[in-house]
Amino acid sequence: MASNLFNFMTIEDIETICDQFPAVTKDIKWEEYLCFNVGGKMFLITSPDAVPPNAAFKVTPEEFEELASRDGFKPAPHLARYKWVHINDVSRFTKTEWEFYAQQSYNLVVAKLSLKLKNALGL
Repeated sequence: MASNLFNFMTIEDIETICDQFPAVTKDIKWEEYLCFNVGGKMFLITSPDAVPPNAAFKVTPEEFEELASRDGFKPAPHLARYKWVHINDVSRFTKTEWEFYAQQSYNLVVAKLSLKLKNALGL
């Protein structure tokens, strides 16, 4: 969905959303990507210095083809086989869409964590 003046999303907005999830950590990978992690596993990757800022995140297998074929989206390089999509401008999603897809990506990654790690993280 195209952004308008009232729902223009930024990396900071996405960071605010992700910071609400339990046990989230952030780090810089590959010198330029702000990554959001849970249990040491990435669930969202952003390029804050890119113009426009872009991101990649995990989706369900059912959503992968549909989302990856939308204008401004593509299978995420190096991560597509794990059902990650890349969005070329974070403002293509509304805040509500980011809340949904960031939460879903987080949940998909948490589901793959070991029970021992989930317990250690309080999840």
